[in-house]
Amino acid sequence: MRPLKIGLAQCRQTGDFASNAATIRRFLEEASHAGVQILCFPEAQTVGYRVDIATPDLPVPVAQLDDLHGEVARFCGKSGMACVLGTETPRATGPYHGKPHNSALVISETGIVLGTHHKTRLTPLDAVAYSPGSSMETYTLFGVRVGVVICFEGFRFPETTRECVRRGAQLVLHPQNNTTRPNDWKVPVHHAMIVTRAAENTIWFASCNACLIPHQNCRSLIVAPDGQVHAQTELKQEQLLVAEIDIDQATRAMFNYDLEGCAPLLFRQTVAREEYQQVLAR
Repeated sequence: MRPLKIGLAQCRQTGDFASNAATIRRFLEEASHAGVQILCFPEAQTVGYRVDIATPDLPVPVAQLDDLHGEVARFCGKSGMACVLGTETPRATGPYHGKPHNSALVISETGIVLGTHHKTRLTPLDAVAYSPGSSMETYTLFGVRVGVVICFEGFRFPETTRECVRRGAQLVLHPQNNTTRPNDWKVPVHHAMIVTRAAENTIWFASCNACLIPHQNCRSLIVAPDGQVHAQTELKQEQLLVAEIDIDQATRAMFNYDLEGCAPLLFRQTVAREEYQQVLAR
C-alpha cells in the first residue's frame, strides 16, 4: 500500500478577485492543517468562471494573477503541500483583453510551478470567453504521476483522460464548474461519467466542483480504480473533502487491457482463477 492524502476544495466562487483569493487562502490553511498532500481547487477559482460567475469581457487581471499564483506557490513550498489551482492565464497577444486560457496551475510540494494545463475542449459558451489549449500533460507530485483534465474535456471526451494515463498517470484531477443554471437532471449523468473515467482506466479520478447555489450540477467526487465512489461532498455546501487513497490500486489494468490485472476487478471472489487460468498462461 502506498497512501496518499488528497483534498478537494468545494468552495464558493464569485466574480470578485479579492473574495476568491481570500477563499483560496482559507482552504489552503485548512488543507495544510488536515495533512493534505495534494489539494485541488475548482475550475477558474481565482477570477471566477467567465461564463456564469464573472463576465466574458472582464479584463484579465494579469498582475494580480501573477501575485496570487506566486503566493500560493510559496505557501505550498512552506507547507510541503502540492496544489492544482483552477485559474486563467492570459494569451501572449492581447494579454489584458484577449480571451484567456481556462487553466489549471500545477504546483509541487516544494513550491515549484511545474506547469499549466489549458482546457483543450470548450463548450460553445466556454468558447465565447476562453481560448482553447492544445495538449495534455502529466506531472509528478509526491512521486506519483498525475494528470489534469478540466470540466467538459474530462466529462465528455474520454481520450483526454486516456492520454494522461498513456503518459503514466495513476491519479487524474478534474477541476470543474457545474453550474449556476437549472440543469439538475445532469447530476447523475455527470456522476456516471466521473465513475467511468476511473473504471475504464483503473486509476483514481478526483473531480472538484465549486460550491454553487442555487444549482450545483455535480458533487465533488473521489472515485477508486474499480469505479466505486471512495468519498464525496454534499451538493451546495462549502466543504474540504479529504481522503486517503492507496495509489498502488491504480494499476491501469483496463487501460492496458491486462487480463491478469483486469480479473480481480471483474471477478473479486465470485469467479475461481482456475476458470480462466488457461487464458492467462498463454
